[in-house]
Amino acid sequence: MFIEMKIAGLTIDPITSTPIVILKDREEKKAIPIWIGLFEASAIATQLEKITFSRPMTHDLIKDILRTVEVDVDRVEIHDLRNNTFFANIHLRGEGRHFVVDARPSDAIAVAIRTDAPIFVAEKVIEKSRNVDIGANVADMEKLKEEKLKEFLENLSPEAFGKYKM
Repeated sequence: MFIEMKIAGLTIDPITSTPIVILKDREEKKAIPIWIGLFEASAIATQLEKITFSRPMTHDLIKDILRTVEVDVDRVEIHDLRNNTFFANIHLRGEGRHFVVDARPSDAIAVAIRTDAPIFVAEKVIEKSRNVDIGANVADMEKLKEEKLKEFLENLSPEAFGKYKM
């Protein structure tokens, strides 16, 4: 089963300095963080901020191509999480046909927000990603940061401390 989600925002992982897109369900009871690349974060941020460029950027080009060939984006589905890698599909419809295209979630999200397509996440993906419970109002990102810091510290080897032996 899939749950419709929306982009709640972008943030930066304080440990790795990697961008994270946060998706929330419509009731704002569940959230899922997805670590993404800098270029994809920029593509998502520019669309969220309604920034336009004189020439089309990659995801705008994809939107323009789809519109030109009269194909609509039905939805985006983030359907799996394996080995810390998320997997997504873009569902397309045109001329009575249905197409499914494999995509990175960050690219799928960037296309979805440009085409007003809904974003769905499989329940199993939410569970695998530790299902960050955000309650009724705001995501508990501090808890997530603490968990990531704890995980990082637990995985440090003695050699990581160099001359400062413990």
